[in-house]
Amino acid sequence: MTHSSRRLQRLLGVLAALGVCLGLCVGCSTTAPDAPAPATDSPSTAPSDDVLPTDEAPGSTGDAAIASAEPQPSAADAQAALQTLASLPVKGRAPKTGYARSEFGKGWRDPDRNGCDARNDVLARDLVAVQLRGPCTVLSGTLHDPYTGGTIAFVRGDKTSQAVQIDHVVALSDAWQKGAQQLSADQRLELANDPRNLLAVDGPTNTRKGDGDAATWLPPNRSFRCSYVSRQIVVKSAYSLWVTQAEAEAMRHVLSSC
Repeated sequence: MTHSSRRLQRLLGVLAALGVCLGLCVGCSTTAPDAPAPATDSPSTAPSDDVLPTDEAPGSTGDAAIASAEPQPSAADAQAALQTLASLPVKGRAPKTGYARSEFGKGWRDPDRNGCDARNDVLARDLVAVQLRGPCTVLSGTLHDPYTGGTIAFVRGDKTSQAVQIDHVVALSDAWQKGAQQLSADQRLELANDPRNLLAVDGPTNTRKGDGDAATWLPPNRSFRCSYVSRQIVVKSAYSLWVTQAEAEAMRHVLSSC
């Protein structure tokens, strides 16, 4: 083989090697557009980001806001409640001896003399989408329960009415042990039917409350606690009832965060 032939073969070898490299580079360039592929996964996660707040809202802020049938107390309202609380006598519980529900009257009365008893008045006030029989009797409706933040379908009936109960915000037994024994029969009757002391609430939750005061029971729905404690203070002040030391401290603790 001549020298020129060898040079030609080397040149062809170099060109062949360059061709392989160019082919590899072209192959790399054809795969390059696949690199952003993970970015195409991002939109698939977006719907879940959008759905989560929607799913959470009804169970948290949505229902909690609806659950309060009254506006949440402002800082000024809370301060006024604290001032009223400071005016209430602080004593221990009196004996429960002699307490009976009948000491506060039998059944529901018509305190505002509108022809409807207090129970139906409160149901009509606190429920939405109310269906009536005649001018007074609430047959059905929906309760946005202030105590739990849940929603309850109320249907009047022997087996269904207790799903929604009318709670005495200041329990009558608690009132009896904190000054109501000294009230007249008419005053106790008024206390038991006073709309300020009545709320339509979830039946099982009301049963768990029993005759607890603020020191032993507060609504599970924290967003309603300021309103709840403020109502208790208003009622206790109106009927010259007292609070225990533990009760007063619990009320102050709630109102300090309103």
